[in-house]
Amino acid sequence: MAITPKTGADIDGMRTACRLAAEVLDMLTPHVKAGITTLQLDKIALDFIVNVQGCISATVGYAPPGYPPFPASICTSINHVVCHGIPNERPLKDGDIVNIDVTVIKDGWHGDTSRMFIVGEGSIQARRLVQLTYEAMWRGIVRVKPGARLGDIGHSIQSFAESQGFSVVREFCGHGIGRKFHEEPQVLHYGRPGTMDELVPGMTFTIEPMINAGRREIRELGDGWTIVTKDRSLSAQWEHTVLVTDTGYEVLTLSAGSPPPPAFVAA
Repeated sequence: MAITPKTGADIDGMRTACRLAAEVLDMLTPHVKAGITTLQLDKIALDFIVNVQGCISATVGYAPPGYPPFPASICTSINHVVCHGIPNERPLKDGDIVNIDVTVIKDGWHGDTSRMFIVGEGSIQARRLVQLTYEAMWRGIVRVKPGARLGDIGHSIQSFAESQGFSVVREFCGHGIGRKFHEEPQVLHYGRPGTMDELVPGMTFTIEPMINAGRREIRELGDGWTIVTKDRSLSAQWEHTVLVTDTGYEVLTLSAGSPPPPAFVAA
């Protein structure tokens, strides 16, 4: 399937949808604390998406081939859950780390983003994993510019993560996004520089590395969605949607509550 760059009007639609997705995470942030359940967070998110933003949740009922319909408006992946965690009645507790992944549809355009949250203090290992996964995502983002290759993004993420003693999940990747939730290209978080598709202005895609504290191997639980680390080590993920501009990149999923980029980005 060919990669179709977005037009100016398309990009305006994507900017709006992506900003709104990020604002869901802003809204949820004060609620992510010990004692709340991820099912409660899901209900808060869905009410905000539908009744405040006037958006549609892209994940409620989402059922790609081979998957059962996803039952919630957010994915909530706790501790050793890598991705696609289904909200449930388990209360969050001090020391948990949780990824919240949200995708909204506004005027036909998809906005997709996720953030890590640390409940309470968190262990030294957990805080380090969360911070360095965030940095790994940004090391991929800063490679985005016309003429670069998707392999440049993956190599930058992989080489950094592995230099820190972590491993990169390979079975899941970033993806093109627009009027469809998942479009071409696939954006791997590992690879060789100078390989794969060339980036051109107007492309929009996610960069969303899943980084494990232990080994990279994963397994799927019986619900057909939840992915966990095989060795039960902690896993972290961050996600932004990025636009290739004429001179570099624009991160579309930034909002007032987004964590600031690492210092090396400005440098």
